[in-house]
Amino acid sequence: MDPYNKPKGPSPSYSLYQREVFREGGEHGKLPSFSVHPEELAESTKKKLSDRAYFYANSNAGLGWTDRANREAFYKWRIIPRMLVDTNTRDLTTNIFGHRIPAPILFAPIGINKLYGPQGELIPAKIAGELGLPYCLSTAGSQPIEDVAAANDLGASVKNESNSVHSYDGPNGGNANSPRFFQLYMGHDDEITISLLERAWKSGFDVLMLTVDTWQLGWRPTDINIANYVFYYPPGTVGSEIGASDPVFMRKHGEELKGDSGKWIDSSVWHGKAHTWDKIPWLIKEWKKISGGRPFLIKGIQSAEDALQALEVGCEGIVVTNHAGRQVDGAVGSLEVLPEIVEAVGDKMTILFDSGIRTGADIFKALAVGAHAVMVGRLYVWGMAHEGEAGCRHVMKSLLADLDILMTVAGYPVLRDVNRKALKYNPHGVPPPKGDHARL
Repeated sequence: MDPYNKPKGPSPSYSLYQREVFREGGEHGKLPSFSVHPEELAESTKKKLSDRAYFYANSNAGLGWTDRANREAFYKWRIIPRMLVDTNTRDLTTNIFGHRIPAPILFAPIGINKLYGPQGELIPAKIAGELGLPYCLSTAGSQPIEDVAAANDLGASVKNESNSVHSYDGPNGGNANSPRFFQLYMGHDDEITISLLERAWKSGFDVLMLTVDTWQLGWRPTDINIANYVFYYPPGTVGSEIGASDPVFMRKHGEELKGDSGKWIDSSVWHGKAHTWDKIPWLIKEWKKISGGRPFLIKGIQSAEDALQALEVGCEGIVVTNHAGRQVDGAVGSLEVLPEIVEAVGDKMTILFDSGIRTGADIFKALAVGAHAVMVGRLYVWGMAHEGEAGCRHVMKSLLADLDILMTVAGYPVLRDVNRKALKYNPHGVPPPKGDHARL
């Protein structure tokens, strides 16, 4: 590991984080305080948190078969390494909705981050800004939209090798210094919806992402067993921050919120009243009017038919996801359906992939199958649960190093080389039992 062997190219030298960790251990005796092996990280996170906090982001629908299907789908695709390839010049950069970003990774929207640390969404928003990667804020967040935007800009304010890659010259309602998107759970009060969109745009969130698979929470037995709905527990303020800071919602429901801590989440987020495709053109029109024409995505697509419908109604992108196996038990794995979705719309719209990403190899496979970028969620909140800001940073820098090193040792120096030819499919592949790996 020659200290002078710094990779060339437009990409940040993410692989050097490995050397940094080794040096801290070898020269100073300082080891990471927790494992970033995904299985061990999940196990140690469970020990760090209360059951309610841990299972908020980790419970699965029904028997957990969809969560398992997500992981099995990754195992069936195998990477084909290529040798004697010049990987000294590497390029992981890509463009997503006009933003040039240093790597094809987004921070996925996860609600109620205060369950993992008192600062909540301010931590991952700041780390995303440090890295120059898009941060997606959930409508179920536990910090006001405006405060999250400020944290994201704070992270981006100190320039480094990673966030210096970011560039964007399109419409920007909040003069954002870093890419950030807003994930919408849409209620049935259009005035409140428009208020949220206006706040998001004015705060620099320039891409809108509508989640369509979770009007109603799925049946999650683990959550049932512990009555895991944090909004109903004293003091009853966590999870209502975006609603409680919204002028329209508070004008209409402020008094009710004082006596019913679930009013925001039950009326505007997980309200149980489905929307249909007929509503989407209205939402796109309103967002385009507010944002000057910025992109609109649908999150929750699991079929080529729905992907084509999203294209037809005017979406610029989709997120292929099954909500990490938390909504429909016994459903297809997200990577399992990605090929047919790519075949249907891959050259016509941007495809983001979500559900089951744990490693650099997972990212590589999703990109090779046809996704333009991936979203990562559980990993960063697991890091937060251990060491707050430092833990979140360690997990995400480790993931970036993992991807960079994998592309190097596998012989794929640039993203354009990562395509279906880089994979071999094994329909009979079954992953080994959990824990079947080298560990301390």
